[in-house]
Amino acid sequence: MSDTSTVVDTYLRAYGEPDSDTRMELLTQSFSPEGQLADPPLDASGLTGINDMMAAVQQQFPGHVFRRISEIDGHHGFVRYGWELIDPDGQVALAGMDIGELDADDLLRRVTGFFGPLPGLG
Repeated sequence: MSDTSTVVDTYLRAYGEPDSDTRMELLTQSFSPEGQLADPPLDASGLTGINDMMAAVQQQFPGHVFRRISEIDGHHGFVRYGWELIDPDGQVALAGMDIGELDADDLLRRVTGFFGPLPGLG
């Protein structure tokens, strides 16, 4: 069993890691091998696919890193938390929330990201 905060923070650190080999090592510590990642513009399956997706995001946002900005809320194998994408000058470029599903080893099986705050009614 893994500590969920460590798993999530390792996953977010992988997103900002420019070195593919180091990023893959971080992914093996945070994602199950058959993991899935879906954000509004992209999605990927498996560690290699997720690694490639993260490389594509880094091409769009060079030098940016993700940080968790909330506690992790969870129940029944699901988690949610807020995050920010920080530019090289320390400014918030984008914020959102992830919903994750954990596997039996408490690694991420699936992460679905949402950008921005929840929309209001009407």
